[in-house]
Amino acid sequence: MMNYIKIDLDRQLGHIHPNIFGGFAEHLGRCFYGGIYEPGSPLADEQGFRTDVLDALCRLNMPVMRYPGGNFVSGYRWMDGVGPVEARPARPELAWETVELNHFGTNEFIQFCRKVNTEPYIVVNCGDGDMREARDWVEYCNSAQNTALANLRRQHGFDAPHNVKYWGIGNEVDGEWQIGYKTPEEYARAYKEFAKVMRWVDPSIKLLASAISNWRAEFVERIQLLLDHAPNLIDYLAIHWYVGNQENDFAKYMAVSELLEERISATEGLINAMKLQRNIQRPIAIAVDEWNVWYRARGSTLAERNNLEEKYNLEDALVVAMHFNAFIRHARSVKMANIAQIVNVIAPIFTSPEDLFLQTIFHPFELYSRACGNIALDVFWTGDTFSAGDQTALRTLDVSATLDEEARKLAVFVVNRSEKDAIETSITLDSGHFAGPVQAHTINGPDIKAENSFDHPDAVGVFKTDLKVERKDFVYTFEPHSVTVLVSALE
Repeated sequence: MMNYIKIDLDRQLGHIHPNIFGGFAEHLGRCFYGGIYEPGSPLADEQGFRTDVLDALCRLNMPVMRYPGGNFVSGYRWMDGVGPVEARPARPELAWETVELNHFGTNEFIQFCRKVNTEPYIVVNCGDGDMREARDWVEYCNSAQNTALANLRRQHGFDAPHNVKYWGIGNEVDGEWQIGYKTPEEYARAYKEFAKVMRWVDPSIKLLASAISNWRAEFVERIQLLLDHAPNLIDYLAIHWYVGNQENDFAKYMAVSELLEERISATEGLINAMKLQRNIQRPIAIAVDEWNVWYRARGSTLAERNNLEEKYNLEDALVVAMHFNAFIRHARSVKMANIAQIVNVIAPIFTSPEDLFLQTIFHPFELYSRACGNIALDVFWTGDTFSAGDQTALRTLDVSATLDEEARKLAVFVVNRSEKDAIETSITLDSGHFAGPVQAHTINGPDIKAENSFDHPDAVGVFKTDLKVERKDFVYTFEPHSVTVLVSALE
């Protein structure tokens, strides 16, 4: 049967915030030490940053970067990570059972953000930390006044405020695995008090509440209590998830799109219900500020648990692309998303002391972040279906589309979830027509288990072709197990 994608430029879902292409860097394994930050390496600049890693990260075009955790932050003392490096204390690190040297800290993170042109997003310790420590961190980073902590920052070599805009209060406080786990009532109360004093220090900051990471627990109550206690102090509700193919069932793995839809839609509904009940007039967005494929490198040994060096294959790249399709389709509510993480640790970039390679999941991230327009379109598509697990009649193509209003450029994002079949598809504009060539960028490899490595860095790559289209429709055949981005100017 023929498959159809129909695009009406007037059917718009909302504005897309570029922060859906955010990143996350935690003090864990080789993310910083041996990844981003390697003083003394011939590949490092004068400040110790690996220039090859910086160049690769710049390709991903990440507008916001979350730091320093993650589980790590729930036991972190930020004062340990500022001042002369030689004077910084080494501490036992309980989240990942290692020792933190504190050679990389707040100011190094800000320098890193400037180098890759990203906004810093700092999460404060709401585990074993207190609100005074949190408000002090805001003062140290953002104050322009003649105060002790602003002057300490100046003493450390940074005269101008860092102007950190985004601040999260705690990480995964709903999980028993976390240092300082809090019940829904405990966290709602703590959040309000932390948020109050942090915003008193800098009223311009945007605040993120740790809403859901444990989807088996009482997350409805958590969101209700947060919006009961602090409706005027929450800019984003942060939710986390990781997915994987533990059963080695490709079709079932491709159906994970339904889980993403369920979780985003449920969170949207809870926010809308509470806004109606409490007459909350201000916007409250969703931040999916930890997400990725992660299931192999959970490890049975201490070293494996500490490193989390997941090796990704082609099917994982398809799932990463489906995440972006979901974020685009929910553009009205999802205003930030942060892939976890960025280098070595469950990451799109993998390094050795001499080199790096780009994992399969790098490619959908780069393609989507560079092609995505500012308006999410409400696409109609129909055609072949598949069933997997308890899901039936799922469309084999997973689709989203965006419009760049200023450039009059359309981008159509398509994941072909069939392992065997190419899918011929009619793509039609409701009005106007395609102007000039349609650029087709396709991510694919020899099979769904294909991985990139130092020996085979391009086993999964991106292939570009130009299609001559000068009318309102054309037929395109999507390769099996592929991600395709079609980009065209419109008239």
